[in-house]
Amino acid sequence: MPETMTRQRTANRADRSIFLRLLDEAFDHKAWHGPNLRGAIRRVDARQAAWRPAPGRHSIAEIVVHCAYWKYAVRRRIRDDKRGSFTLKGSNWFALPDRLSEADWKAQVTLLDTEHAALRKAIIEATWTALCTTKYGVGKDIGPHVYGITLHDVYHAGQIQTLKALYKSRSKG
Repeated sequence: MPETMTRQRTANRADRSIFLRLLDEAFDHKAWHGPNLRGAIRRVDARQAAWRPAPGRHSIAEIVVHCAYWKYAVRRRIRDDKRGSFTLKGSNWFALPDRLSEADWKAQVTLLDTEHAALRKAIIEATWTALCTTKYGVGKDIGPHVYGITLHDVYHAGQIQTLKALYKSRSKG
């Protein structure tokens, strides 16, 4: 095999490895920045997950489903899957009930975990060409979608941390 092809394959593996490392740190691996998305929802119960800081504001549960949806959307872009196969009808933000059972909340967390695992698998299984080109989104490079979803996880982990603090302080007025 020519040396340039060997170097390119090594670079492709390294780049894919970086994608996976960023994805994992933002979701459920130890990271320097503090709680990742999965860590932010640890020990959150259904009542806290459904609570809103004010009318029209998002709850933790809505943020979790929103994050699951965007993991699905990035996976769909990598695999060039058709739209409309997400578990819930709609896109982006989903209306959820003001009260959740513990089973409902656990199902939402499971949806997030499932979509993360499916995205991770899509990154592992995709050809390098598929990771570098897509017909969706801005530009032709899927890379920004992959590292963008990691930034999305970290951003929403911070929002969840803020909602947890507000929830805790709500009765201390």
